Amino acid sequence: MTLSPLARRLLATATGVILFVMYAPLAIVVLNSFNADPSMTWPPSGFTTDWWVRAYHSQGARDAVWTSVQVALASTAVALLLGTLAAFALQRFDFFGKHSVNLLVILPIALPGVVTGIALNNAFRGVLAIELSVMTLIVAHATFCIVTVFNNVIARVRRMGGNLEEASSDLGAGLWTTFRLVTLPQLRSALLAGGLLAFALSFDEIIVTTFTAGPGTTTLPIWILNNLFRPNQAPVVAVVAVVLILVSLVPIWLAQRLSGDTDVVR
Repeated sequence: MTLSPLARRLLATATGVILFVMYAPLAIVVLNSFNADPSMTWPPSGFTTDWWVRAYHSQGARDAVWTSVQVALASTAVALLLGTLAAFALQRFDFFGKHSVNLLVILPIALPGVVTGIALNNAFRGVLAIELSVMTLIVAHATFCIVTVFNNVIARVRRMGGNLEEASSDLGAGLWTTFRLVTLPQLRSALLAGGLLAFALSFDEIIVTTFTAGPGTTTLPIWILNNLFRPNQAPVVAVVAVVLILVSLVPIWLAQRLSGDTDVVR
């Protein structure tokens, strides 16, 4: 499609405005993490790294980071296992209700977080009579992390086909050998991309976490919310927010690069 010069300029201007509205607030958070004024007045009154030192020595922030990492790793592991199995089942086999199951697998990522959080809270505390804890938080995060792994794996399985696996079986390789030497190498980048996206989603999730975390479970987003309006804590919160942005950005960038991987077999 060929656009006129005027249309291109209008499209470029609209894109620039949208990107500015999206990322200008993030830039302000980064600048405020170096703001010398503890009340974070704008424009910044000076430059300091004291807030970064305070954030590094904040035991509450460090504990929250460690809790978020543990929950993200565990939920990612669950998502990798269940998402991969679901992708193979829905792509390689035909059965009654296949399309309905496919919809149910991807539904959690489309539902509002508050709906998912309330539903899981009622299920844990009301139906199952389970006290909220780190384990309930991991299960809750895994429900939407599965979708990212599932989407990446099923797209790769569709591209793979089954010719190489059939050739491996014809040459005498067993089921496990075929999976280890033929199937898994083709899935490697898709699994890594899905896992990185799942980790990023879990690490900065707050809505579902609020409804499913136990009384003593404080993830990094919850720590930020609890300390945002406390006196003299705003600059430290800004520093932690910058770290959260970086931690979320790196897995997403890597996942984007890996999703475009076209090498099927080395």
